[in-house]
Amino acid sequence: MGARPWSADVVRLGRLRLARDLLDRDWSRPLDLDRLARHAGYSKYHFVRAFAAAYGETPGQYLTRRRVERAQDLLRAGDRTVTEICTLVGFGSLGTFCTRFKELTGLTPGAFRRAARSSGVPPVPACFVQMWGGGFAAGSATSKKPAPPLAS
Repeated sequence: MGARPWSADVVRLGRLRLARDLLDRDWSRPLDLDRLARHAGYSKYHFVRAFAAAYGETPGQYLTRRRVERAQDLLRAGDRTVTEICTLVGFGSLGTFCTRFKELTGLTPGAFRRAARSSGVPPVPACFVQMWGGGFAAGSATSKKPAPPLAS
């Protein structure tokens, strides 16, 4: 009996999810496509194409977006400098960080912080953001978390 047509997709998506989960865990580390591809069982170039087909963005774009989301958490919640945040979230250059941040949010990091502070919503302490997200390498306060199940 042959494999069901959808079974290959399930396996492929499972392997890609492993790589995406690794990116989510190690987002502050430099992007290592060879390592990610090996983790998912792909060649580097096939991995990049398969990841983009499955998630609508390349691994590099995904990682940049996740880093900016974490920077938003830190800008809202703490008093670290933009340069410190840039380094904490894994950018090697302040210029690149500011450019990518503005591309994704429409604001510079400083303008984002000012807008967040003037919104009237009290900031969440950075230690809580770290604890709630499982530390800097595990989650983001802006990530969608599954809702708890409703009691029957």
